[in-house]
Amino acid sequence: MIYGLVLALGGVLWMQRVSHLDQLGYRRALWPGALLCAIGLVVLSVAPVHATQAPAIPDASAMYRRWVEQAVAEEWGVEGSTARLAAQIHQESSWNAKAHSSVGAEGLAQFMPSTSRWIATQFPDKLGTFDPWDAQQAALAAAVYDAWLVNRNPGHGECDTWSFALSAYNGGEKQLRKEQAVARAKGLRPDVWPGQVATMRTRSMAAWTENRGYVRRILGVLEPAYLAAGWSGRKACP
Repeated sequence: MIYGLVLALGGVLWMQRVSHLDQLGYRRALWPGALLCAIGLVVLSVAPVHATQAPAIPDASAMYRRWVEQAVAEEWGVEGSTARLAAQIHQESSWNAKAHSSVGAEGLAQFMPSTSRWIATQFPDKLGTFDPWDAQQAALAAAVYDAWLVNRNPGHGECDTWSFALSAYNGGEKQLRKEQAVARAKGLRPDVWPGQVATMRTRSMAAWTENRGYVRRILGVLEPAYLAAGWSGRKACP
């Protein structure tokens, strides 16, 4: 992954250095930089998901750990990974039950109001009157939503399936379906994430970069960190 970052950064610096030539009509001078940026982004999306530097586990996680364990047990049984759900909550809110994002996402699991209303009507037997500001309910709702997305988005292997589910949790199934369709049209495998669907983009560059980073950090960095800290489960991605 570091090579992708270096290539992309090198491309940006090249284009900045020769931008004055573009003003003089020498547009070819920008091509090497643009090519480096493109190669760097492809390297980032093709690279397998794996851990880099282990992050610190917030002390607040201990306050909600029991609820995460209960949510995983209810939804996944003994095969569930509390480390994975903990990693997702860490990424979403850093364990801040009062988190309120600039786009309106609320609570521990950062549900948008529209998603909160939808999930309450979709799973009334499990969630009842869902309150995203209630940390216990938020942990359960995240587990329920993850399970729903996993069942709807089977991949070639567990890593692919969870990558699809987390991508959809973060950016919506509609965008995921579009990117799978583009992968299929290009002769790539729509059931494989790294190097296949992960390289397709049908959303803005900012949204695409955030989405890929979301999946990579949860499965490649945070889940291993929580496993190392003693949370139960096993890695979804090798």
